[in-house]
Amino acid sequence: MTPEQISESAGPAERRLTGVALNPAAPVDVLLRLLASESAAVRMALTRDRALPDPVVDAVVAHPDRWTRGFFAENPYADPEQRARLVDDPEYHVRGRLAREPRAGGVCMPRPLPDRTVVRIIETYESDHLWELNRLISPGLRRAMPTHPSPKVRCMGISRLSWESLAPGVQDALLADPDPEVRGSADASRRGYERLRDPDAVREDLPAHPCHAHTHLLMYGALAPDVVAEALPRHAGLIAGNDSVPPETVALLAAHPDPEVRIRVAERPDLGPAELRALAVDPDPGVRLALSVHPALTEAERAAIDYEVDQDGPYHHWPPHDPEWLPDPERIRARALSAHPLLRRRAAGEPHLPADLVALLADDSDLGVRVLLGHNHPDAPAALLLRCFLEYTGRDRWHLTGHGNFPRTGLARFADDEDPAVRRLALLDPGLPGDVADRLTRDPDPQVRADAARHPRLPQDRITELLDDPELGRRAAANPALPVATMYALIAAAPGEGAGADC
Repeated sequence: MTPEQISESAGPAERRLTGVALNPAAPVDVLLRLLASESAAVRMALTRDRALPDPVVDAVVAHPDRWTRGFFAENPYADPEQRARLVDDPEYHVRGRLAREPRAGGVCMPRPLPDRTVVRIIETYESDHLWELNRLISPGLRRAMPTHPSPKVRCMGISRLSWESLAPGVQDALLADPDPEVRGSADASRRGYERLRDPDAVREDLPAHPCHAHTHLLMYGALAPDVVAEALPRHAGLIAGNDSVPPETVALLAAHPDPEVRIRVAERPDLGPAELRALAVDPDPGVRLALSVHPALTEAERAAIDYEVDQDGPYHHWPPHDPEWLPDPERIRARALSAHPLLRRRAAGEPHLPADLVALLADDSDLGVRVLLGHNHPDAPAALLLRCFLEYTGRDRWHLTGHGNFPRTGLARFADDEDPAVRRLALLDPGLPGDVADRLTRDPDPQVRADAARHPRLPQDRITELLDDPELGRRAAANPALPVATMYALIAAAPGEGAGADC
């Protein structure tokens, strides 16, 4: 059965035990007893949806059920070192889950596996397990893959990095590699790159019908004049950003009737003065906006363009940068000090932004700048994070509350806010009065009710009452204020054999 089917099949007693399995105050003995449960739903909640202490991990790794081990293999909350213990699991099912990106609530939450584990996966796993591995590889290993001692890792490094990105010395070493598979991969990568930069080869390889290869070659291949001329009527948008397109064609594309084509042209770094002037007064606002951040413009030239910046977002939380990759500090500073909000937004999304610029952008007039800073900078101030949450209602809003600097005290004042997401903030406050937590368990919003049922200040009688609630019983069982004696009683009262779905 799938995890979703397992969850849906759980009865009331099992749902309470899944709550106990997620209870941060549950002692190791309780967790071990839940791991021995006949209920697959309970074992899934325990092993997939929370961090686990080492004694429980020991038991999970040795558990006879492959589904239980598989749930832990994809646990986004577990330490990658703990998950790595399953690298040599005898079951294909478990190994496959270890090699794919862990997710929580549908959101990918990758943390790199240990380098030795990734190497072991590359060397021993079936090829269909490797397609999703990339985001589980540390930046350091990714850089080292083309020169790694293991031939299989070198082969994968060739496939994951573009040939032109490799240093000439590394290219030569791969082409002369003692391993024939590495030499073959390197030669194929070199020939592929050379064909992409050869106009005659691109013409020969270009499919006659639209497809992925057709799109790729028109966007990135070296295009001969006849190929450009043939592509202009139907595929102008694909060639508009191609760096092999000659200046006279770029001038034609800059006047193309489709504004999407002109936007692509406006993003080209090699625009001449005539195209810059024309696109700066383009009738389409999207074209003017795209041109307004062009690197060739001065601040005065940007200010002269009539552009409008969308304030609605979304403003995303981005994955962490490679810690060894540092952007040009002067370019980042110039963006942060620009009068253009889009350039300041680009600076605000940079986690290496220095402290003086963090302080400056934390009080920026643009909502997007503030939210991107809050989402992506490790030193975003607490006041900024709270302000962003209150002002921004788009995607990734709740992610702000997971920032280490997000304030927790003083949030109880939001318990009566008309916005249910803001009412949820009150439930992050460890000092929330118990009677307020009690009231919020009856809130019209289901997420507020669910959070309230888990608040540690919720009165004991209300926790006990909610254990029998069809909607909130699981949440109440996960409340850290639940007495350990009650946890044992819930385990004892649960059905034995046959309780839960059969994996």
